[in-house]
Amino acid sequence: MDYAIRPARIDDAAFIAWVQQEASRSHLPFGFWDVAIPGADEYRLRLIERVCRAEAKSFAHWSGFYVVEVGGEAVAGLSAYDDAKAASGPLFGAALTEALGAEGWNEARMGALLQRLGPFLTCAPEQPDDTWIVEWVATRPAHRGKGYTRRLLETILDAGRARGHTRFQIGCLIGNTPAQRAYEGVGFTVVDEKSDPAFEATFGTPGIRRLQQRA
Repeated sequence: MDYAIRPARIDDAAFIAWVQQEASRSHLPFGFWDVAIPGADEYRLRLIERVCRAEAKSFAHWSGFYVVEVGGEAVAGLSAYDDAKAASGPLFGAALTEALGAEGWNEARMGALLQRLGPFLTCAPEQPDDTWIVEWVATRPAHRGKGYTRRLLETILDAGRARGHTRFQIGCLIGNTPAQRAYEGVGFTVVDEKSDPAFEATFGTPGIRRLQQRA
């Protein structure tokens, strides 16, 4: 079936919320977003979509994504961003505050969310500001094995080069061999990894590998 790769639109936000949840779970039953926002998928996805649509353009914002469209439906997606300290720091915090505040969360609930994410931060990869950071890679189950991930990766890397970047980075949970192979297939190599007992106790895998490539 014919497909197209295009920049995401705001009306893709619900799909992009799913991409983020699925990508964060990786090869495991739950991930970053499940720990941050416990409860049913329907509730969590609604909140993630609010983060995607927030005024603050964090690393979770819809505008950073590309999607694969098949038959008028988005079936795969990923994102990339630079200025990582802002995108995954204060801008993400602002997006969370806006999204969760709109759902009635108070400061106590927000504080509890940040505490739950403590184990994740023990293994968060370094993110140099001069690097094009690729993030949130996922494909609908019925469309896997068709090469969409590779084509999306090639597209997002080209977008980074067009912005003048010469260094690229992506993270991978230790144990997700298919994802690591996909990233290595477009030129990434493992440069380091972080592991921590608290991370493993929370997520069920030792930590995160960091992969990089240069143009």
